[in-house]
Amino acid sequence: MTARPPGPGPGVQWVATPPGGPRRIRPPRRPRRYTGPPAYPAVPRWGFPLLAWRWPLALPLRPHADPMVRAESTAGTAVVALWITTAVAALATLAEGWRYVLLLISRSQALPRTTLAISDALVGTAGVVLWVLGVLSGVLVVLWGLRARAAAAERIAVQNARPDWQVVVGVLVPGLNLTVPGSALAELEHSVLVAERVRQRGARPSPTLRVRLWWAAWAATLLFGWLAFAWGFFGSVQAMADGVLLHALNNALVTLLAILTARLIKYLMRLLAPMDPTELKHLRVRAVRAAPPTPRATRPASAPR
Repeated sequence: MTARPPGPGPGVQWVATPPGGPRRIRPPRRPRRYTGPPAYPAVPRWGFPLLAWRWPLALPLRPHADPMVRAESTAGTAVVALWITTAVAALATLAEGWRYVLLLISRSQALPRTTLAISDALVGTAGVVLWVLGVLSGVLVVLWGLRARAAAAERIAVQNARPDWQVVVGVLVPGLNLTVPGSALAELEHSVLVAERVRQRGARPSPTLRVRLWWAAWAATLLFGWLAFAWGFFGSVQAMADGVLLHALNNALVTLLAILTARLIKYLMRLLAPMDPTELKHLRVRAVRAAPPTPRATRPASAPR
């Protein structure tokens, strides 16, 4: 605290200042000129080792990944999605069947409100979930088919005559999706059987009974789906009852199609990527060398201890 001499007025005026006097204003620092990277007297321990680039250490690029590995990973995911779709489609079939039974009962007597509410909620929820799972399973199955075609073509050292975009268009376009998916699977099966030396390379692709059953289930599911959708535009009571029956049959066909698709994927992957015989030896029980333990004799209670 410093005191100033008294002014003309009475009293003394005090002025507070920080310790050491007023602070000086520092001039702004100028940026230093870049003189290069920092230098160290020795090799830092956190740096890279003194090794030359070696190709075995390089990570494989994702676009050049093994098509067989990609097909196997996609097949596992697609099979799981198909089995979930099977369960939901079976539930949707039971819901539609229950609704049809309620329609038959309602001709002679009134139905409780709770029963109708539960039936409507079950039909609506199962239908929406089935649509979502159906689209997801369809995308996974198409993706698996494209990767399996690439793996089969690489295995037998040929190039697919049908490009991938034609397969995708043939699955999505109505009318074409009745024939293109089945023929694409027949070509894939033929390539796999050629790789297994079951068929000759120049032979004409002929689908087996398994592929023909899948093809028929696929076409029937599409036709019944289109028929059930078009039947919904009729507004009569009998047309609505027939629409419920058509939806039940369509859901049953979806259940059958999902089961056949999952089994077909497993069948083709077993042929496309067979298990190594050396790995099978570790899974077999060659011999049991250790003898079973002899039963322990029971000691009579009257024996001396």
